[in-house]
Amino acid sequence: MNFEPSRKSAVERLENFVENNLIEYSKLRNFDFGPNNRKNISCLSPYITHGSLTEIEIINKALKKHSFIKSEKFVQEILWRIYWRGWLELRPKVWSDYLTDLSNLKLKFKNNQNYLNAINGKTNIDCFNFWVDELKKQNYLHNHTRMWFASIWIFTLKLPWQLGAEFFMKYLCDGDSASNTLGWKWVAGIQTKGKNYIASEWNIKKFTDNRFNNIKLNENPVPVADDRNYTVVNNSFLNAPLSNDKDLLIFDNNLSFEQSDFKDQLFKNIYFVFNGNETRQIKLDEKVISFKKSLIDSKIKDLKNKSLNCRIINIQDLKSMKENLLALYPTISENLDYINSNSLKNINFLFRKIDQYSWKYCNKGFFNFKNYIPKIIQEFI
Repeated sequence: MNFEPSRKSAVERLENFVENNLIEYSKLRNFDFGPNNRKNISCLSPYITHGSLTEIEIINKALKKHSFIKSEKFVQEILWRIYWRGWLELRPKVWSDYLTDLSNLKLKFKNNQNYLNAINGKTNIDCFNFWVDELKKQNYLHNHTRMWFASIWIFTLKLPWQLGAEFFMKYLCDGDSASNTLGWKWVAGIQTKGKNYIASEWNIKKFTDNRFNNIKLNENPVPVADDRNYTVVNNSFLNAPLSNDKDLLIFDNNLSFEQSDFKDQLFKNIYFVFNGNETRQIKLDEKVISFKKSLIDSKIKDLKNKSLNCRIINIQDLKSMKENLLALYPTISENLDYINSNSLKNINFLFRKIDQYSWKYCNKGFFNFKNYIPKIIQEFI
């Protein structure tokens, strides 16, 4: 896959998919025909993760071309990301516990040969090895393949899900702390207690068009045991007061400022915050870091063409900025971790309206959230 790091490329990809391929999406979306044939899926996730495209504009574009009935499955998939983020926002300790688990497991498995074989694509499972290579080269995997991959990692290779989630975050150019962490927990059978996702030979063969052989898997695994329970925290997600004399921070999850709820608000300066590997617990592949940096550079160029005063800063620079700052909320992630771990109390958050509205429906499972999708669409589309 070739993801050009610009909003222009994102919009072109969206328009092409809606015009030519969305109508077949619900029927073909589960097929992985290989990295050179992705017409059956949108491949918009790298742009959604970084906010280069917003969920609202994607759904709006889809519904202008097709009816809700014909677009429903696609709309649901787009809103999954809002759901996962909202679910995690209501249970922030899930993320901090994951990072603690990960730190301990990395030490324990540092020299584990089974783990080393897995991350280097040297297992006895051909399809898994192919996907490891594809992930490292393309920085992308089909969603169905991610589910198979995670199931094989956990139940056949018998490796901790936390290490697999880190492996994905390292290499995926659409890596999202909520979707990735909770997706791996779901496959393991922890997110929905006792209900794990089981990869099977017949399913992989069917949905990869019989591209793989030698698929010997554990197809009768028990779910991973984890007795931790997380209560919903009370958070109103209220915006800080707006002011024309304050600077605005934008992190790498909100890069479409001109599409944001605050596009008409005046700010003294706009700072795009770049978070490199020096400050990350999960070290990202250099191609992923480069993609993030290039998206930010492209966005700054776009905004300067509109005479907006903006520039890029490193996340470490935030510690020397003592004045009160406004920031588009970075969501639970390593960006927010940096703010909290350094007690940067002078940074006050602005939340997207769609998140403020939708996250209150994320206190239960997605099937409950799905009941509110018509209300969300009516409110914002």
